[in-house]
Amino acid sequence: MATAAATSASEAEAEPKAGPTAEGEEDEVKAARTRRKVLSRAVAAATYKAMGPGWDQQEEGVSESDGDEEYAMASSAESSPGEYEWEYDEEEEKNQLEIERLEEQLSINVYDYNCHVDLIRLLRLEGELSKVRMARQKMSEIFPLTEELWLEWLHDEISMALDGLDREHVYDLFEKAVKDYICPNIWLEYGQYSVGGIGQKGGLEKVRSVFERALSSVGLHMTKGLAIWEAYREFESAIVEAARPIAGFLSPFDREQTFDSQLEKVHSLFRRQLAIPLFDMEATFAEYEEWSEDPIPESVIQNYNKALQQLEKYKPYEEALLQAEAPRLAEYQAYIDFEMKIGDPARVQLIFERALVENCLVPDLWIRYSQYLDRQLKVKDLVLSVHNRAVRNCPWTVALWSRYLLAMERHGVDHQVISATFEKALSAGFIQATDYVEIWQAYLDYLRRRVDFKQDSSKELEELRSAFTRALEYLKQEVEERFNESGDPSCMIMQNWARIEARLCNNMQKARELWDSIMTKGNAKYANMWLEYYNLERAHGDTQHCRKALHRAVQCTSDYPEHVCEVLLTMERTEGTLEDWDIAVQKTETRLARVNEQRIKVAEKEAALAQQEEEKAEQRKRARAEKKALKKKKKTRGADKRKAEEDDEKEWGDDEEEQPSKRRRVEDSTPSAGEAQDREPEAGLLGKSVPVDVDPPSKQKERAAALKRDVPKVPHDSSKDSITVFVSNLPYSMSEPDVQLRPLFEACGEVAEIRPIFSNRGDFRGYCYVEFKEEKSALQALELDRKNVEGRPMFVSPCVDKSKNPDFKVFRYSTALEKHKLFVSGLPFSCTKEELEEICKAHGTVKDIRLVTNRAGKPKGLAYVEYESESQASQAVLKMDGMTVKENVIKVAISNPPQRKVPEKPEARRAPGGALVPRQIYGARGKGRTQLSLLPRALQHPGAPAAQAENGPAPRPAVTTSAATEAPKMSNADFAKLLLRK
Repeated sequence: MATAAATSASEAEAEPKAGPTAEGEEDEVKAARTRRKVLSRAVAAATYKAMGPGWDQQEEGVSESDGDEEYAMASSAESSPGEYEWEYDEEEEKNQLEIERLEEQLSINVYDYNCHVDLIRLLRLEGELSKVRMARQKMSEIFPLTEELWLEWLHDEISMALDGLDREHVYDLFEKAVKDYICPNIWLEYGQYSVGGIGQKGGLEKVRSVFERALSSVGLHMTKGLAIWEAYREFESAIVEAARPIAGFLSPFDREQTFDSQLEKVHSLFRRQLAIPLFDMEATFAEYEEWSEDPIPESVIQNYNKALQQLEKYKPYEEALLQAEAPRLAEYQAYIDFEMKIGDPARVQLIFERALVENCLVPDLWIRYSQYLDRQLKVKDLVLSVHNRAVRNCPWTVALWSRYLLAMERHGVDHQVISATFEKALSAGFIQATDYVEIWQAYLDYLRRRVDFKQDSSKELEELRSAFTRALEYLKQEVEERFNESGDPSCMIMQNWARIEARLCNNMQKARELWDSIMTKGNAKYANMWLEYYNLERAHGDTQHCRKALHRAVQCTSDYPEHVCEVLLTMERTEGTLEDWDIAVQKTETRLARVNEQRIKVAEKEAALAQQEEEKAEQRKRARAEKKALKKKKKTRGADKRKAEEDDEKEWGDDEEEQPSKRRRVEDSTPSAGEAQDREPEAGLLGKSVPVDVDPPSKQKERAAALKRDVPKVPHDSSKDSITVFVSNLPYSMSEPDVQLRPLFEACGEVAEIRPIFSNRGDFRGYCYVEFKEEKSALQALELDRKNVEGRPMFVSPCVDKSKNPDFKVFRYSTALEKHKLFVSGLPFSCTKEELEEICKAHGTVKDIRLVTNRAGKPKGLAYVEYESESQASQAVLKMDGMTVKENVIKVAISNPPQRKVPEKPEARRAPGGALVPRQIYGARGKGRTQLSLLPRALQHPGAPAAQAENGPAPRPAVTTSAATEAPKMSNADFAKLLLRK
């Protein structure tokens, strides 16, 4: 029954009120029967010892070792004897090589969690029992183990336990297991295993102690606590039932001391359980009514009803957990907020522990939990245990280590232990250089608080000074080499040391040496650094050094020299002599004059650059105008040439024998009405004649005007921008965009109108306006951005009048540093979102994955992976960078996209002739690589500039006159002179 309760409780978290599955049901029943048999025999032995020889133990065939053997069989029932099959061939050799590889990898990086798990699995498969035990021991020293790893370890040790020493070893393992996380199933196994040792000395008290601790740990668990209560009641009820046959033969005194007191224990467990809100309370109450021979007291019924009312308040949060998918951080956060308002410390602690089982790698959750314990409960063992577990789960988070050091100091932990903890923090592998500065500051603050500065010298003071020296060396040698930055550019550690030497040790000489070092590290140009030093000298030094510091500040400061000069003059006005005043005035005036000259030069340079930009813009404007005039003139010359050719054809050709002319656009051909009637039919694709009806110019103009009138105009009311979205990048082939898009957008809300945009020729231009009835529908429609429509990603953006908001730009994604998001490059184009998610979720909780595509929806081999926290993202970078995915080596980094810059203004280039020529930096499609000059090299004359595209390599000279654009007409005599010229 206890096992069945544990099974139902564990399944309730995933699926409420789920019945037993058909698969494995027979094995569960057998295991439950075996445990009941063990429980009955063990309880019988305990009853015999408690009540004396009146009850014959040997008749029942019970020995002290029976419980151990039976429990070992029950606990290992889930692992069939044939689970691990030996293979002495290539498979065994392959496993041995893999084991050696994993051991070598762990010798390099002992913090590789997956490597530990794989090594334990292979060693267990190969039957290396002693090596498995050592591997598990090493892993448990570094990482907290999950419930599954602990249960596997415990079952293996239980199956190998032979005597009392082995039993004590298993007890020690259980004690370690229940400290890592809150695990109801481990507590249940612990209680049932302790029942197997009930025949030993103190066995009965051991069982009750384990169950009572289990109730205090997980008894309030609304979904899994029921199994512990039922197992405990089963144990006590079994003792009652075993003692019932001999109860009638006992004296009244003995009966009261033994049987009646045992009966009261069962009553007490029922009453305690019914006073706690748990799932399936009604069944427990019905069982109590059936079991109890006396009516249930009114006080018990009142407590039960009160617990039922509390259960109704908790049910929404429990049901939200049951319906959500792991890790359910948001649901747990809401549950924690609810419990914090009620303020029951036991329940607050329980919900934190439940949340951390699934979110053990979320530093913020550990910080909130430890902060609650530090400020509310303040129980030393509990507080330090949580802090220790926090840094074991998230060793890369410096805030957890700093809080741990403070908690240890707060609760009076030995100095050697605190120092050892600090050394562990240094080897934890922080992800930023500033993290090392923070942990050093926390430790130095602790050492400073240990010093009695009333003494001139002490062991603690020497330790503090040596720690400061070591900190500076560590940051220089270790941190700067690893991160290529100091992490402490303002030299805060050195500043604190200087303040301590000056204020607490009265050692201004050492403080001045430290400030000299600070200034030589690039801080002499900052006014605030000099004023910090000046204030320290003002408080603990003398006027001479104050004056010296300010004179140096006037010469070196570059950010706020006026402020430093003002401080110097103020000091000399109140304390200096006339000579000091004159020197200060002269020095400040000279310095400020030089600063003003530098500022004027900078301003002139900026003005010159601005004027140069204006001139370039004006030149570009003139060049565009000339280019436009040139194109217009070329077009006019082309029209004249075609007209001349037509005149020649009319002059030399015969109307009756006229050949079919090339098809030309209606706009370019203007034949007369008579020509249209006499023209021969034009040849079709298969040689068949196709009649061509060419209207006169007047009718053509009317038809073009009618065509423009048929294309509907799309007016847009800017007052409806809030309920309208702009949709673009749609396929041009859509015949009826409004009809095809309406079902898609009606899912967001009621659509008032869809207005597609057409060209003058009636072709769909690939974008439209979608107007809704309500604003919330328009906001919801923005989520359809990048949805695939007929093979193209559709762009959905807010409707904003850019003429009124020229700076408005819609960019969906952040361009700032995102520490919780990764940028993955080098992915194979065939990699899907599901495949990438499968790779990434092994290193943390993945919130979102975005594969980067081009405008046509084709993958670019790039992706953004968003994790739940910065710590998970940093760990994923370490594990995934350089990984091979489908024969592609990927690169992984923290997402830090470059700022989206406005394209720079095109610069003017100087032509060979000396004139400034505008050069367009970007073409119509951006910085295209294919926009090359298509003019053959054979036609490029050395003396003449070659024609080029916008991004072509050769510059186009500016055209100043119309004569420069048109070659002079030459007669036949001119051509003859050119040919005869030698």
